[in-house]
Amino acid sequence: MIPDSFKQDLLNRVDIVDVVSRYVQLKKGGANYLGRCPFHNEKTPSFTVSPTKQFYHCFGCGVHGNVIGFMMAYGGMGYVDAIKDLASSVGMQVPEQRPKTREEIAREERAPDLYAVMEKAMAFYRAELKKAPQAIEYLKRRGLTGEIAARFRIGYAPDDWQGLQKVFEEYSSPALVETGLVIQNEEGKRYDRFRDRVMFPIFNARGAVIGFGGRVMGDGEPKYLNSPETPLFEKGREVYGLVQARDAIRAAGRVLVVEGYMDVVALAQYEVGYAVATLGTATTPAHVNKLMKLADELVFCFDGDAAGRKAAWRALEVSLPLATDSKPVKFLFLPEGEDPDTFVRKYGKAAFEQLVGSATVLSEFLLGELRSQSDLATAEGRSRFIASAKPLVERIAAPTLKLQVRKEVARLGGLTEDEAARALRSEDERPVYARPAPARKPFKPPSSVEWKILTWVVAYPGLIADLAFDHIDEALPESRALKALAERYLQSGDSDRSGAMLVEHFQNTPHAELLFAAQAQALEIKDAESDVAKLVQHAMWKLEINHMDEEIKALGVKLSQGKLSKEEHLRYGRMISEKESLKNRLRAESRG
Repeated sequence: MIPDSFKQDLLNRVDIVDVVSRYVQLKKGGANYLGRCPFHNEKTPSFTVSPTKQFYHCFGCGVHGNVIGFMMAYGGMGYVDAIKDLASSVGMQVPEQRPKTREEIAREERAPDLYAVMEKAMAFYRAELKKAPQAIEYLKRRGLTGEIAARFRIGYAPDDWQGLQKVFEEYSSPALVETGLVIQNEEGKRYDRFRDRVMFPIFNARGAVIGFGGRVMGDGEPKYLNSPETPLFEKGREVYGLVQARDAIRAAGRVLVVEGYMDVVALAQYEVGYAVATLGTATTPAHVNKLMKLADELVFCFDGDAAGRKAAWRALEVSLPLATDSKPVKFLFLPEGEDPDTFVRKYGKAAFEQLVGSATVLSEFLLGELRSQSDLATAEGRSRFIASAKPLVERIAAPTLKLQVRKEVARLGGLTEDEAARALRSEDERPVYARPAPARKPFKPPSSVEWKILTWVVAYPGLIADLAFDHIDEALPESRALKALAERYLQSGDSDRSGAMLVEHFQNTPHAELLFAAQAQALEIKDAESDVAKLVQHAMWKLEINHMDEEIKALGVKLSQGKLSKEEHLRYGRMISEKESLKNRLRAESRG
């Protein structure tokens, strides 16, 4: 059995919108995303994906589930294989089934606390920015407005060796070192990692703070200082600005990879919102894999100097096995002395996007670099050109692109296509994806009050803590599911209390179908949690009134038969009074 802690971590890292959009064209529709259902033929989109609830549901055919369920249904995978596939896409490895060490248990118990620590640190840095005129002036000088600074949650780390002690009374807490916020030297002394820097929080795909990038405002070194590798943050797997850029990426069908935080923010200021940045590290397969799933076109933007071209070549090598025939990878080199920040401020959005639109495609950049290293006027130069091209062509996974590049290598190298095919032959094969699974039969929801309560608490699991079960009908399947969900909620830690994770826990149990159906129904809930809390309270009152009705009816029968004792008579009158009082209260609050 795969540990719940691993599944929770996986669901925290994987965004269902990103996964589903690999197979279904989605468009934003209010708080959710809409598309044509992949499980049945339809002309009008009825397939809904919720980024907040991390759940999908088709209002046409009734199929629904979380991201793991989608991979099972669409890819024809088993439960474990679906988890392995999703884990692989974010660089996680499903743990072997072995007893956990004390260190692993302690780390799992600490994980929720680490997210809270990072959130608290971000709030501190943002508050400090308001007190730092030099930082505000720096941002204004760079052309940023208060609105864009707020959108990216930009802050300021004060010039104080232990500034974080203002908000973390336990400055000696191991969590501060584990998150990289504090450094502890060999002598055991502690001090803040980030001091006198403009702070850029880094978010994971689910919007949780996992790291920071701090920029000096003067000539200090290093210019950018990033959080170290931590249990929450892996530089080679994350990009800056993805949360803010996601909608613009989908709208443009393009993602632009730049080199610096300020480039991302400045471009967003000028309404080029589809840019993200790598985090002080070379492009990795995880970067390319993540971004290729989000857009139809991936454009790398580098300076035009030698360092920029070297970084571009690294990105090209990483992209070769991941590029597809339908999603081009391109390379943009800016004029000497310019970066995206300076260029867009100097020339504006239209000029910058014109450059992006004319970016060099992967094949042209590849062949152009190889040509520059060989003299194609000589046999030796052409031979060297073909030898250099061979290992790169072999790494191209997209079959049509590989064929086109082979033809061009043959032309430039003076070979026929058959000769080039033999010289450059490889045995790469593309994976075959399973066909979509058949749709389930539409689910007919129960009409009971207990069912309504179940859908509300699945939408807002925090409401479970205030539920009372004195008057629910335990004979109903939805009541048993509600009770099981509440027991799981009270037993689990904070990190296991998300709606997606709570329902996931009941895979392959008698409650699974009802709970997944309740989560599908929860997608239609538009009310805020405070309003839903009132609905839950009113529903509990209705159940109590129904319970009173049954008891009043039974006592009324005994009264008509003259068999009511004095004590029962008093109870009969008191219950009628309490029932009317509760009904009046319910009517009053419902009108309000």
